[in-house]
Amino acid sequence: MSDITIGLLSALLATNQPQAVSNLVQQQTGIAVDVTADPVERELRELMLGDDAALDEVESWINTNSIPHTNTVAIAALNQRIKDRFGVVRQGYEHFLRNHPDSARGYLAYGTFLNDTGDEDGAQVEYENSRQLDPKNPAVWNNLANYYGEHSPITNAFAYYTEAIRLKPDEPVYYQNFATTVYLYRKDAKEFYNIGEQQVFDKALGLYQSAMKLSPDNFVLATDYAESYYGIKPLRTNDALLAWTNAMNVAHTDLERQGVEVHLARTKIAAGMFDEARVHLSRITNATYAGLKKNLVRTLAEKEHPTPDPSPAGTTNAIPASAHPL
Repeated sequence: MSDITIGLLSALLATNQPQAVSNLVQQQTGIAVDVTADPVERELRELMLGDDAALDEVESWINTNSIPHTNTVAIAALNQRIKDRFGVVRQGYEHFLRNHPDSARGYLAYGTFLNDTGDEDGAQVEYENSRQLDPKNPAVWNNLANYYGEHSPITNAFAYYTEAIRLKPDEPVYYQNFATTVYLYRKDAKEFYNIGEQQVFDKALGLYQSAMKLSPDNFVLATDYAESYYGIKPLRTNDALLAWTNAMNVAHTDLERQGVEVHLARTKIAAGMFDEARVHLSRITNATYAGLKKNLVRTLAEKEHPTPDPSPAGTTNAIPASAHPL
């Protein structure tokens, strides 16, 4: 394993959500199995539980060790400790796969561990091993699509998300991942699907909408969908406001609701709906959003009362074309 910097690992572990033990094998390998009936599956389950415990333990070390960046000796010692801890898990997976080289779920679980610890190229190799053994598992197609979405070719990501959805059309995460990739790589999507930019936006939005139908109470998904409207020109005002209203309806906390108020205010300022924007701004009281609110209040004032152009009518300060060097 390559050296792990504390900052990078912290970012990786921040996305590693705790998983219910009873669902661990299904969540990481994409297939529900009866681990009590198969000794191989029991062994894999124990490995995966150990994998999860190691990630939690390392995250705890990072959170409880406030090491100055200048203390290179202490940083190196912690990195070595992390490397050793993950090395135990790595050896466990490698031992398991030597004994069970036909375990598609084993390769997929090992790939997931490698991805979680920053070895994305190593993860891709294990995902491919898993796919060769079990091409009907949608999780491995999704994970490979995620890899190609970051490392290219992007067209592989498009094709692999499509296959994951074909195999498991009721999994919202696959649609969400696919939507994000289409949205981010619009040029590639235009060429791959032979469509225009607005049609690319429509495709991404449609994928988000499919995900939301399957997971209607998912606030993060709802906000991802609503935020996608910021990149669409011209602004689809009504659709954007409807998306943010939906996000408001599925917000779980006051902090989330006030975050949506920020976006509603921003969208309405952009659309020239100044009075309504001011109402949303008045509802933002949490200190977390104080800076954003201040900026939006200033933007609103500038939009409502633009500074007159001081130049006399019919004159310009532009340099004549003939004055530019050839």
